[in-house]
Amino acid sequence: MSFVRRSCLLVGIVLILGLLAACNYKSYFQKSSQDYSSRSAGDPKTSQVRSYGARTADPKQHENRYFEYSSALSNRIAALPGINTAMVFVTDKNAYVAIMTDWSATGTEATGGARSHEQDNTGTTEGVYNVSNGSPKWDNRQVATPYNSYFTHKDTSDLSSELLQVIGSEVRRHFPRAQEVHISANREFVNQSLEFAKQAWLKKPLGPLTKDFNTLVQYMFGTGNEIPIPLYLKESPNSR
Repeated sequence: MSFVRRSCLLVGIVLILGLLAACNYKSYFQKSSQDYSSRSAGDPKTSQVRSYGARTADPKQHENRYFEYSSALSNRIAALPGINTAMVFVTDKNAYVAIMTDWSATGTEATGGARSHEQDNTGTTEGVYNVSNGSPKWDNRQVATPYNSYFTHKDTSDLSSELLQVIGSEVRRHFPRAQEVHISANREFVNQSLEFAKQAWLKKPLGPLTKDFNTLVQYMFGTGNEIPIPLYLKESPNSR
């Protein structure tokens, strides 16, 4: 075989291997939860029935009779790529998920390269908490803060639909009786969810807080007009 023919054959083999590798790479990330930005047709993460959000227009959908904090589900969701913090609550009807994101997976934000998170973390390079005024102080009752914090996102539409689908599917896998799975990375929702989680961590009964919890989720996910007040701004919740 001449040198020219051998060279052409080698080039052809390299091109074929390159194309196969590209296809495998694309397939890997479509199937992987490390990437939430692939919108290709047939992506397994989005080819199933939507696992999150409202499924009914019932105005009473968020009138839960009870709610519980699930440490097992919270740990499972927090372990997903792209998630730093998760708090999951289950009720007689639904599951509610509060999350904060990080940079451990691509495509967590629906807008791609445009920043949709609520944090300004430039203060980390300045050695201060609040870069706008140089203050080193912050409200340590909050897990999500405006500065030097993992990421929250004001609207659910700011999060990738694939990320939401993966979270919803994981919740339903372990809590199949959920009628609806509602997910938010809104900073106020995350911080108020933390207050309910604290009560569970302290082994305090959550029953007396059901009305407060319903006010929060109705405001965030339903048609509620009553603005929820953080528990720490109220009287001691378990003294009522």
